Amino acid sequence: MNRLYLASGSPRRRELLTQIGVPFTAISADIDETPLADESPATYVERLARGKAAAGRALISSSDSQAPACVLGADTAVVLEGRILGKPLDQADAQAMLMALSGREHEVLTAIALLDGERCESLVVRSLVRFRPVSVAEAAAYWASGEPRDKAGGYAIQGLAAVFVAGLNGSYSAVVGLPVCETAELLGHFGIPCWQNLPVR
Repeated sequence: MNRLYLASGSPRRRELLTQIGVPFTAISADIDETPLADESPATYVERLARGKAAAGRALISSSDSQAPACVLGADTAVVLEGRILGKPLDQADAQAMLMALSGREHEVLTAIALLDGERCESLVVRSLVRFRPVSVAEAAAYWASGEPRDKAGGYAIQGLAAVFVAGLNGSYSAVVGLPVCETAELLGHFGIPCWQNLPVR
């Protein structure tokens, strides 16, 4: 069976992979995340997911020549009216993002890519998230919590920001950072089953 590496520093992605019973080793694969000129948000997240997988593969190729290995890369973007909302630069930026999302629906795009050295498969999962109206005081209090500082779009649906979410159409786990249904299917294409921690009967 192929060994799996997760090219991500995200604790949420590690938790989601663990949740579906897939053993893996987490590695750091930093790449330039600057969007290209005229690049669509979907193309952007897929390029970054594939880039992270490739960077992770390059890291392990020189240090691990044992069993065959696959590298999983992922990237998530919050998109409002075609504009990617990245990680907030400061409090003013974070609060401006939250107020822009307030009372409206936005897209969350999460791309995953799996690379084994010979082939790479990738896909993009699109979800729609609707926020209730958010007050300026709530936006300030949320920033003070520290949660939005390193989050795409300036919020974490699995955290304190859950109180802002009035509706979700799509994959909750994809909004968190890793679409588990699609990830499980993709892993299956590379001979990596889920539920590996279930007792043998």
